Amino acid sequence: MNWLTEDAVLRCTHKTGIVATKPTQTLVTIAGRRVLVDADPERKGIGGCSNIGPTIKPCTLTLRVEVGYSDWLRIEGKAIALDTVRGKTDGTPPGTVYYEVAQAGQDLVRQ
Repeated sequence: MNWLTEDAVLRCTHKTGIVATKPTQTLVTIAGRRVLVDADPERKGIGGCSNIGPTIKPCTLTLRVEVGYSDWLRIEGKAIALDTVRGKTDGTPPGTVYYEVAQAGQDLVRQ
């Protein structure tokens, strides 16, 4: 499982929505890019989701990460985000649309 960096690409399951991640820690980098930690992928905007219609809400926000944080590696007390990160979005139908990692942003460091 690769660590996620600020260059990671996370998408909603409609494949067109891109999550706008922003790292919160500055202590650890990989090739000069900051590593993502607990809560970095959560409550972030999603742009470009094509799930649009009269009664359909596109994915616009990530919700809580359900899986994908390291159980034993931490930076400043926060779990490292891994390329297995997955959680729900606010898109319709509610509670069924997910976001997940398309690219980790690096392939040098693994758990």
